[in-house]
This record gives sequence, structure tokens and C-alpha cells, in this order.
Amino acid sequence: MPFVDIRLAGTATREQKAAIVADVTRSLGAHLGKSASAVQVNILELSPENYGAGGLLIADHPATVATQEVAPANGTR
Repeated sequence: MPFVDIRLAGTATREQKAAIVADVTRSLGAHLGKSASAVQVNILELSPENYGAGGLLIADHPATVATQEVAPANGTR
């Protein structure tokens, strides 16, 4: 049974998280030959106040790559 942990910097909408879970489930099913019911996905949203990079809290340097928004592969937001 595949288990996937995903950590997101900041927050995502319920719809975005549902799409992530669906996409990851489909991908693992296709590549590992597992049924959708066998795949478990856990999404953890990290607050910029609770982790750091380069010796600083992310909240203290918000221009880092970890907090920049990137367009999804399908071009939607």
C-alpha cells in the first residue's frame, strides 16, 4: 500500500488539495499497478512561522523559492 506525504508551504484550497490527491493517486496507480483504494495521501500545510531555510524563518524572508507561487503544469491556478 503506497503512502505519500506532501508538505505545502502555506495553504491550498480544498479543491486544490482534492486535485492533488486525485492526481497522485492516479499516477501511483498507473506506475505501481495499485488500485486507487490502496493509495493513501497525506497533505501537511506548513506555516511560514514554523519552518526555516538559510538560517531564517520563512516568514522572515518571504521572497524565497519556498513561498513563491508557481503555475501548475496544466496552466490553471
